Amino acid sequence: MDVEHDPDAAVSRIAAAIGEPARARMLYCLMDGHARTSTELAVVADVSPSTASVHLNRLKTERLVKVLVQGKHHFYSLQGPGVASVLEGLSVLAGVSGDKFVPGTPSRLRAARTCYDHIAGALGVSLHDQLTTLGWLSGGSGPDRAYDLTPDGAKEFEALGIDVEATRRLRRRFAYACLDWSERRPHIGGAAGAALLNVALNRKWVIQDLDSRALTITGFGRREMLNRFGLHD
Repeated sequence: MDVEHDPDAAVSRIAAAIGEPARARMLYCLMDGHARTSTELAVVADVSPSTASVHLNRLKTERLVKVLVQGKHHFYSLQGPGVASVLEGLSVLAGVSGDKFVPGTPSRLRAARTCYDHIAGALGVSLHDQLTTLGWLSGGSGPDRAYDLTPDGAKEFEALGIDVEATRRLRRRFAYACLDWSERRPHIGGAAGAALLNVALNRKWVIQDLDSRALTITGFGRREMLNRFGLHD
């Protein structure tokens, strides 16, 4: 019998990977959609960093988690909605629920800030999610996390005064999913993200702090982002 391709054996391996208590704590910690580092997951699982690495390698092997490398950091998240569905079903059977992610970032920086030259924080993540929902962005799920604009997205960017073709010709990535370090979810990086920040600054939707990376959202900006993107606070 080919154990590697035997369905029963595959189910048994996955069940065993989930069933180890430390790995289960890691997986349920990731259920809220926020990525975490191996150090954070080691604390959650109450194991040493080296033991956490062994557990995470097992979870990666069974395709229960994926890792995103950003700079010197490795961020882990669930492999996909199928894994989340299985964990949710198990939690219903067990009658338990996971703790919510609580960022430790100062509130002003968490609300809105710059990440290099694009919008980050809760505002950046919300903008990313809304543009995806509106169908303006496509891609973002491959290994390079690259986005492109859909025809509707390109039209709306042009309506904001962004020269999309000139932005594409810049010697940098056009758009990609940049993992937000406070929200642990993606915001829009690259030339397109920078263009959106320029629009927001030039039109006084946000004001840049003089002594920090924090952005202050103006009342006018809130109204404009609601009207243009359907973006609520």
